Amino acid sequence: MHGDRVLFIDGEALVIDKPAGLPVDPPRDGAISLENHLDSLRFGFQRWPQPVHRLDRDTSGCLLLSRNPKAHARFQQAFEGGLVEKRYLAVLDGLVEGEGVIDLALAKVSTRETGWRMVPDTNGKAARSGWRAIRQEGGRTLVEFRPETGRTHQIRVHAAAGLGVAVVGDPVYGRADAAGMLLHAADLKIGRGAKDPIVASAPVPERFGTFAA
Repeated sequence: MHGDRVLFIDGEALVIDKPAGLPVDPPRDGAISLENHLDSLRFGFQRWPQPVHRLDRDTSGCLLLSRNPKAHARFQQAFEGGLVEKRYLAVLDGLVEGEGVIDLALAKVSTRETGWRMVPDTNGKAARSGWRAIRQEGGRTLVEFRPETGRTHQIRVHAAAGLGVAVVGDPVYGRADAAGMLLHAADLKIGRGAKDPIVASAPVPERFGTFAA
Protein backbone atom coordinates (compact mmCIF):
# COMPACT_ATOMS: atom_id res chain seq x y z
CA MET A 1 0.00 0.00 0.00
CA HIS A 2 1.52 3.30 -1.10
CA GLY A 3 2.33 6.16 1.23
CA ASP A 4 -0.23 8.36 -0.54
CA ARG A 5 -2.89 6.22 1.16
CA VAL A 6 -1.70 7.44 4.58
CA LEU A 7 -3.94 10.26 5.83
CA PHE A 8 -2.52 10.62 9.36
CA ILE A 9 0.49 9.25 11.20
CA ASP A 10 2.16 9.78 14.58
CA GLY A 11 3.73 7.58 17.24
CA GLU A 12 0.52 5.76 18.20
CA ALA A 13 -1.88 6.01 15.29
CA LEU A 14 -2.14 5.65 11.56
CA VAL A 15 -5.19 6.46 9.42
CA ILE A 16 -5.25 5.06 5.90
CA ASP A 17 -7.59 5.60 2.96
CA LYS A 18 -8.72 1.99 2.48
CA PRO A 19 -9.53 1.20 -1.14
CA ALA A 20 -12.89 -0.34 -2.01
CA GLY A 21 -12.61 -4.09 -2.55
CA LEU A 22 -9.92 -4.62 0.11
CA PRO A 23 -11.21 -6.63 3.09
CA VAL A 24 -9.98 -5.65 6.56
CA ASP A 25 -10.05 -9.29 7.74
CA PRO A 26 -8.51 -12.13 5.67
CA PRO A 27 -11.44 -13.67 3.72
CA ARG A 28 -12.10 -17.39 3.49
CA ASP A 29 -11.32 -17.39 -0.22
CA GLY A 30 -7.72 -16.43 0.54
CA ALA A 31 -7.96 -13.12 -1.34
CA ILE A 32 -5.60 -10.24 -0.56
CA SER A 33 -6.64 -8.36 2.57
CA LEU A 34 -5.35 -5.51 4.71
CA GLU A 35 -3.11 -8.03 6.50
CA ASN A 36 -1.02 -8.36 3.33
CA HIS A 37 -0.22 -4.63 3.52
CA LEU A 38 0.56 -4.29 7.26
CA ASP A 39 4.28 -4.90 6.88
CA SER A 40 4.56 -1.95 4.48
CA LEU A 41 2.73 0.25 7.01
CA ARG A 42 5.24 -0.18 9.87
CA PHE A 43 7.16 3.04 9.02
CA GLY A 44 10.18 2.12 11.12
CA PHE A 45 8.30 0.36 13.92
CA GLN A 46 8.96 -3.32 14.64
CA ARG A 47 5.27 -4.10 15.22
CA TRP A 48 2.68 -4.25 12.51
CA PRO A 49 -0.10 -1.70 13.04
CA GLN A 50 -3.50 -3.20 13.87
CA PRO A 51 -6.96 -2.10 12.68
CA VAL A 52 -9.05 -0.68 15.54
CA HIS A 53 -12.40 -0.94 13.73
CA ARG A 54 -13.80 -2.36 10.51
CA LEU A 55 -14.97 -1.07 7.16
CA ASP A 56 -16.93 -3.32 4.82
CA ARG A 57 -14.91 -4.80 1.97
CA ASP A 58 -16.57 -2.54 -0.62
CA THR A 59 -16.52 0.62 1.53
CA SER A 60 -13.55 2.94 1.02
CA GLY A 61 -12.06 5.63 3.23
CA CYS A 62 -10.75 6.39 6.71
CA LEU A 63 -9.56 3.35 8.65
CA LEU A 64 -7.75 3.77 11.98
CA LEU A 65 -4.79 1.54 12.84
CA SER A 66 -3.02 1.52 16.20
CA ARG A 67 0.78 1.35 16.38
CA ASN A 68 1.08 -0.15 19.89
CA PRO A 69 -1.14 -2.24 22.23
CA LYS A 70 -1.77 0.56 24.77
CA ALA A 71 -3.00 2.92 22.08
CA HIS A 72 -5.10 0.10 20.60
CA ALA A 73 -6.94 -0.43 23.90
CA ARG A 74 -7.55 3.32 24.30
CA PHE A 75 -8.86 3.72 20.77
CA GLN A 76 -11.16 0.72 21.14
CA GLN A 77 -12.60 2.29 24.29
CA ALA A 78 -13.17 5.53 22.37
CA PHE A 79 -15.13 3.66 19.68
CA GLU A 80 -17.14 1.69 22.24
CA GLY A 81 -17.83 4.87 24.21
CA GLY A 82 -19.16 6.75 21.20
CA LEU A 83 -16.30 9.27 21.38
CA VAL A 84 -15.38 8.99 17.71
CA GLU A 85 -16.82 11.36 15.09
CA LYS A 86 -17.40 9.63 11.76
CA ARG A 87 -18.72 11.14 8.54
CA TYR A 88 -19.64 9.01 5.56
CA LEU A 89 -20.74 9.92 2.05
CA ALA A 90 -23.12 7.66 0.14
CA VAL A 91 -24.87 7.90 -3.19
CA LEU A 92 -28.40 6.54 -2.79
CA ASP A 93 -30.29 4.87 -5.62
CA GLY A 94 -33.23 7.30 -5.56
CA LEU A 95 -34.30 10.76 -4.47
CA VAL A 96 -34.10 11.82 -0.83
CA GLU A 97 -34.59 15.30 0.63
CA GLY A 98 -34.00 16.97 3.97
CA GLU A 99 -32.17 15.68 7.02
CA GLY A 100 -32.84 13.83 10.23
CA VAL A 101 -31.85 10.95 12.51
CA ILE A 102 -32.54 7.28 11.84
CA ASP A 103 -33.04 5.36 15.07
CA LEU A 104 -33.42 1.75 14.03
CA ALA A 105 -32.10 -1.17 16.09
CA LEU A 106 -30.39 -3.92 14.11
CA ALA A 107 -30.01 -7.68 14.45
CA LYS A 108 -28.15 -10.28 12.42
CA VAL A 109 -30.11 -13.01 10.62
CA SER A 110 -28.80 -15.90 8.59
CA THR A 111 -30.34 -18.31 6.09
CA ARG A 112 -28.76 -21.10 4.12
CA GLU A 113 -30.02 -19.62 0.83
CA THR A 114 -28.89 -16.00 1.11
CA GLY A 115 -26.25 -16.08 3.86
CA TRP A 116 -26.30 -13.49 6.63
CA ARG A 117 -27.54 -9.92 6.70
CA MET A 118 -28.57 -7.24 9.19
CA VAL A 119 -32.25 -6.41 9.63
CA PRO A 120 -34.25 -3.85 11.63
CA ASP A 121 -35.32 -5.52 14.87
CA THR A 122 -36.70 -3.78 17.96
CA ASN A 123 -34.93 -6.44 20.07
CA GLY A 124 -31.62 -5.86 18.25
CA LYS A 125 -28.72 -3.58 19.16
CA ALA A 126 -29.42 0.15 19.23
CA ALA A 127 -28.26 1.97 16.08
CA ARG A 128 -28.51 5.69 15.32
CA SER A 129 -27.39 7.62 12.24
CA GLY A 130 -27.72 11.32 11.51
CA TRP A 131 -28.20 12.05 7.80
CA ARG A 132 -28.42 15.02 5.44
CA ALA A 133 -29.21 15.08 1.73
CA ILE A 134 -26.55 17.11 -0.11
CA ARG A 135 -27.57 17.08 -3.78
CA GLN A 136 -29.54 15.18 -6.39
CA GLU A 137 -28.50 14.23 -9.89
CA GLY A 138 -29.71 11.68 -12.41
CA GLY A 139 -32.31 10.23 -10.05
CA ARG A 140 -29.74 9.66 -7.32
CA THR A 141 -28.89 11.55 -4.12
CA LEU A 142 -25.57 12.24 -2.41
CA VAL A 143 -26.19 11.86 1.33
CA GLU A 144 -23.96 12.54 4.33
CA PHE A 145 -24.27 10.09 7.23
CA ARG A 146 -22.93 10.62 10.76
CA PRO A 147 -23.35 7.33 12.62
CA GLU A 148 -23.54 7.62 16.40
CA THR A 149 -23.11 3.86 16.82
CA GLY A 150 -20.94 1.41 14.92
CA ARG A 151 -23.11 -1.57 14.03
CA THR A 152 -22.24 -3.88 11.16
CA HIS A 153 -23.74 -2.61 7.86
CA GLN A 154 -25.42 0.20 9.85
CA ILE A 155 -25.47 2.89 7.15
CA ARG A 156 -26.40 0.41 4.43
CA VAL A 157 -29.44 -0.85 6.36
CA HIS A 158 -30.41 2.60 7.62
CA ALA A 159 -30.40 3.87 4.02
CA ALA A 160 -32.41 0.92 2.66
CA ALA A 161 -34.85 0.46 5.56
CA GLY A 162 -34.78 3.87 7.27
CA LEU A 163 -34.86 6.08 4.18
CA GLY A 164 -36.32 3.50 1.81
CA VAL A 165 -33.50 3.99 -0.70
CA ALA A 166 -30.46 1.69 -0.84
CA VAL A 167 -26.84 2.69 -1.40
CA VAL A 168 -25.94 2.47 -5.10
CA GLY A 169 -24.14 -0.81 -5.80
CA ASP A 170 -25.09 -2.46 -2.49
CA PRO A 171 -25.40 -6.15 -3.49
CA VAL A 172 -27.11 -7.16 -0.23
CA TYR A 173 -29.63 -4.40 0.55
CA GLY A 174 -29.98 -2.90 -2.94
CA ARG A 175 -28.63 -3.93 -6.33
CA ALA A 176 -25.15 -4.36 -7.72
CA ASP A 177 -23.70 -1.62 -9.93
CA ALA A 178 -20.75 -1.58 -12.33
CA ALA A 179 -19.17 1.28 -10.35
CA GLY A 180 -19.22 -0.78 -7.15
CA MET A 181 -20.79 0.29 -3.86
CA LEU A 182 -20.87 4.07 -3.45
CA LEU A 183 -20.19 4.31 0.28
CA HIS A 184 -17.12 6.15 1.57
CA ALA A 185 -15.77 6.91 5.06
CA ALA A 186 -14.86 10.53 4.37
CA ASP A 187 -13.85 11.87 7.80
CA LEU A 188 -12.70 10.52 11.15
CA LYS A 189 -11.94 12.38 14.39
CA ILE A 190 -10.86 10.83 17.69
CA GLY A 191 -10.19 12.85 20.83
CA ARG A 192 -7.14 11.90 22.92
CA GLY A 193 -7.50 13.93 26.10
CA ALA A 194 -4.61 16.36 26.47
CA LYS A 195 -3.10 15.27 23.15
CA ASP A 196 -4.19 16.70 19.83
CA PRO A 197 -7.05 14.69 18.34
CA ILE A 198 -6.55 12.35 15.43
CA VAL A 199 -8.17 14.01 12.43
CA ALA A 200 -8.27 12.53 8.93
CA SER A 201 -10.15 13.15 5.68
CA ALA A 202 -10.19 10.79 2.68
CA PRO A 203 -10.86 12.29 -0.77
CA VAL A 204 -14.05 11.20 -2.51
CA PRO A 205 -13.09 8.34 -4.85
CA GLU A 206 -13.39 8.40 -8.63
CA ARG A 207 -16.07 5.72 -8.62
CA PHE A 208 -18.49 8.38 -7.29
CA GLY A 209 -18.42 9.92 -10.80
CA THR A 210 -20.07 13.36 -10.95
CA PHE A 211 -20.73 13.17 -7.20
CA ALA A 212 -16.96 13.20 -6.61
CA ALA A 213 -16.72 16.77 -7.90
